[in-house]
Amino acid sequence: MSEYQILAVIAAFGFLYSLVASRLERTPINGALVYIAFGLLCGPYFLGMMSPEVDAEGIKRLAELTLAIVLFSDSASANLGELRKVEQLPIRLLLIGLPLTIALGFGAGYLIFDGMSIFAIALLATMLAPTDAALGKAVVSNENVPVGVRQALNAESGLNDGICVPVLLIFLALTTTELGGSETVMMVVRLSLQQIGIGALAGVLLGIAGGTALRFCAKRDWVTGSWVQLPVIALALLCFAMAQWLGGSGFIASFVGGLIFGGITHNHKKKVLNGAEGTGDALSLITWVAFGAAVIGPQISHLNWRVFVYALLSLTIVRMLPVMLSLIGMKQRLDTQLFLGWFGPRGLASIVFAVMVAAENLAENETLVATVAWTIVLSIIAHGISANPLAKLYGDRVKARGGVT
Repeated sequence: MSEYQILAVIAAFGFLYSLVASRLERTPINGALVYIAFGLLCGPYFLGMMSPEVDAEGIKRLAELTLAIVLFSDSASANLGELRKVEQLPIRLLLIGLPLTIALGFGAGYLIFDGMSIFAIALLATMLAPTDAALGKAVVSNENVPVGVRQALNAESGLNDGICVPVLLIFLALTTTELGGSETVMMVVRLSLQQIGIGALAGVLLGIAGGTALRFCAKRDWVTGSWVQLPVIALALLCFAMAQWLGGSGFIASFVGGLIFGGITHNHKKKVLNGAEGTGDALSLITWVAFGAAVIGPQISHLNWRVFVYALLSLTIVRMLPVMLSLIGMKQRLDTQLFLGWFGPRGLASIVFAVMVAAENLAENETLVATVAWTIVLSIIAHGISANPLAKLYGDRVKARGGVT
């Protein structure tokens, strides 16, 4: 099949979807759900209009770049004043909720997947622990939801994938090599400091440099016209690529860089962020269409009750119980705890992690990839359908009690 045919199909879909996107965003059927369904329908397992010869590494790179831009843009648009007011929320979700999610995911996997090695189960739990900033946009941008809750969810989704990278690498190393006790401890410390430390440092330095430069030039009206679309995209990719090149987490660099950039350019950032948003949306569309055509199709035959049950648990108990436990003592209302727990969609980060694990050719690859893929699909359906109605319902309840969360 000609690559131009594939390009024509994706371009035609992108054009038609853009004409009705704003209308569809107000309905349960929108975004990634439509993209994946279109990719699956046009892929080789159904209509055969599009048979993308995209290898796993290609999908991984596309997902990485898309996620880097989304993380940078979302964190740059964050309200730092509001985030400081609720900083304990994301801190608890990341430092308590995330480890508990991995632990509970491991326990569920141990009970469900007979015969799977403990390190493979640990990999699965880690791959599905991070939440997705792009898929969570419908909630974090919904003004019905209290701003503090939105900022907390945004910060959590922006940092948890970067934190999971060293954890994933550790389990991968333990799966593929035999290390002694002291070697394992040293590896854990080194990878954690390297991934998180270098990623955060790269984000801070590049965010300061980029934000200062943009503010200087924007004050003199040097950034105008079509050029407003470029700075955020370029800086997001620079943060990601520089951190990865130096051995750190590009995801942490992108989020931290965006946060610093947004704080420095708060009076000038709106137009450059609006210019970059379209690029992020376009990359998301291509990523999810490719995922639907090249990944979901082959996984249809691998869907079984174990995969489905684990996917269901991953999106509910495995996510929601740790969130509720992490908020003990914060006096959050039950509906706030449930809302925070439910809106933890899985997406681009899990795709990247699944490709990283699949490249190791583990004996459990088939089950691991199928479980991650179907968890993502179930998440897109469930969170996509519930985002707008639950956001409105929760927002109305908070307003009725005077804004108390």
